[in-house]
Order: sequence, then C-alpha cells, then structure tokens
Amino acid sequence: MAEMVEYLLNIFLTMGYTGIVVFMLLESSFFPFPSEIVMIPAGVLSAQGLMDPWIAISMGILGSILGALINYYLAVWMGKPLLHKYGKYLLMPPEKLDRMEKFFYRHGEISTFTGRLIPVVRQYISFPAGLSRMNIGKFTFFTGLGAGLWVCVLVWIGYVAGKQLEEITYESVQVLWHQYSTEITLGLLGFCVVLISAYIMWQKHKKRANVSD
Repeated sequence: MAEMVEYLLNIFLTMGYTGIVVFMLLESSFFPFPSEIVMIPAGVLSAQGLMDPWIAISMGILGSILGALINYYLAVWMGKPLLHKYGKYLLMPPEKLDRMEKFFYRHGEISTFTGRLIPVVRQYISFPAGLSRMNIGKFTFFTGLGAGLWVCVLVWIGYVAGKQLEEITYESVQVLWHQYSTEITLGLLGFCVVLISAYIMWQKHKKRANVSD
C-alpha cells in the first residue's frame, strides 16, 4: 500500500494543479486515497514558491465536489436496493450505508458539511444525500464548504513545514500528518458537535415558530 501511494504521489507531483483535481476527485469518491497525500504536498510546494496556495486550495475543493457528485449520482441511479446489493464493490457494504443514512437523517442536510470533516464519513456522506434526492445546489454548497475547510487545514500544515522539507515523500507526509492529526481531528470533531447542536436548536425553534403562526 505504501509503495502504491508513493507511486501515486510521484504522479501527482508531475501533474501539478491537474493532479490535485484528479486525486482529490478519487479521494472524495469511493476510491481509498488519503487527501493528506495530495494537499499537504501542495502546501509544501506553495511554501517553496512552486504553487499558488489559493489555486491549490481551489483545485482541491473542485476535485472534492466532483468526487462527491459521483457518489451522489451513483446513489440516485442505483437506489437503495442496488446499493445494498452491490455497494460492497464501492467499499460501501450495507451496514456502512445504514450508518451513513442514520447520520444524515439525524443531523439533516448540514451533515454534508460536517461529514466532510470527519474521517471515514467524509467519502460516503454523499450516498445518503443522493438517496434522499437532496437539493443539488445545497449539496454542492455544503460539500464545497466542508471540503474547503478540510483542504485549507491540510495546505496550512504543508505550508508551515514547507520551508524545512527538502524532499516530498510518502514518509515525510506521514510524519507531518501524524504530528498534527490528533489535535486537528479533535478540534474539527468538537466544531462539528457545536455546529450540529446549533443547527438542531435552530430547526426546533423554526418548527415552534411555524406552529405558533
């Protein structure tokens, strides 16, 4: 696995901005490719003056949205029965699909935003959104918002370390990720809890206001 990721990392470094779109599309769909292997090196290259960080971030968001749309329309096209039957070939076995559905229906449409910040959930939250026929404009907006925050964090990690890192390898990226991952993951999970709680309270307040009217 490490050798495959190293090989793909070298391809990405050759492709530049196009590589960001392609590999973030893969990461955001059902292909198991870690986003840190793309966006942290993009941050390193930005610190070294070889990439523009804002273009790199924009390409990362674009790739994430395109990958999420693939999952969304797969769910629309296949429907729940076929996803239950063949989802394992998309790394989405029935039990995982059921968990994603519960997460989506429990937290509402905003889960397409918060889900992008949670490991494992990030790639698959688009499936229940597609099954429920979530408004495509809202889906794209919330997906882009969550993906944008995640991409910015990864680029920032790479940018901070970019002045000291002479060579970008799978091992060097892994070291950087492990150095920051715990704090970032906990911080984003806490942010998601606060945001979801605020969203639920707002929905309850809106329902009470509609009843009183």
